[in-house]
Amino acid sequence: MQILATSGGFLPTDYGPFYWRRGPLIEHAIALAGNPDRPRICHVGTAQGDSVNGVAAFYRAFAGSDARASHLELFSMPNVPDVRAHLLDQDVIWVGGGSVANLLAVWRVHGVDDMMREAWEAGVVLAGVSAGSICWHVGGTTDSFGHDLRAVTNGLGLLPYGNGVHYDTEERRRPVLHQLVADGTLPTSYATDDGVGLHYRGTELVEAIADRPDVAAYKVERGPDGTAVETRIEPRLLNAADW
Repeated sequence: MQILATSGGFLPTDYGPFYWRRGPLIEHAIALAGNPDRPRICHVGTAQGDSVNGVAAFYRAFAGSDARASHLELFSMPNVPDVRAHLLDQDVIWVGGGSVANLLAVWRVHGVDDMMREAWEAGVVLAGVSAGSICWHVGGTTDSFGHDLRAVTNGLGLLPYGNGVHYDTEERRRPVLHQLVADGTLPTSYATDDGVGLHYRGTELVEAIADRPDVAAYKVERGPDGTAVETRIEPRLLNAADW
């Protein structure tokens, strides 16, 4: 049972915002599945309302490769006849960013929350960025409700921690996470700078990994005096040349 929760994944190209390339974090997710010859990887874009541009960018990133790319959309109806069977048939499920609050609500309407747990328990690698990172945890900080960050506390809870994303690029992420951990809204939490991923096996953090230098992951705990205590976790730098 493995989860890769990230603040990164696909990387931009010079061709435009919806022309992605596979970054080291994407390749690492596939490697966690055992490097199958023709990996089955499914993009789930619920958090962006199943954006057509996002789906197209995902397929472009895998064009010409041996990967068997697919996607799951739920708007305005599921695009596959059996959602559960489709998810369980994957090596990797990659969940994109966007509104984690909306993602969780829509998944629960369709029973996808239970399907994701079943896929995880069956050995499918669950992975994703931003909303696709927070969703596996108890909750985290989100702008789903507006520009002011708030807590989301109804995550799937596969991982018994809170989660912070975009820790180094959005200035309010760190103080809000500290506040939520200090006041008990969120449990002990793990956070990632952009380009960093957290690899969990079962519910234990195995390591932090990064697709660029000078970034980190962080553990945020409630101290004995009721304040948040942050510990930096140095990630292992993935070598892009390996992919």
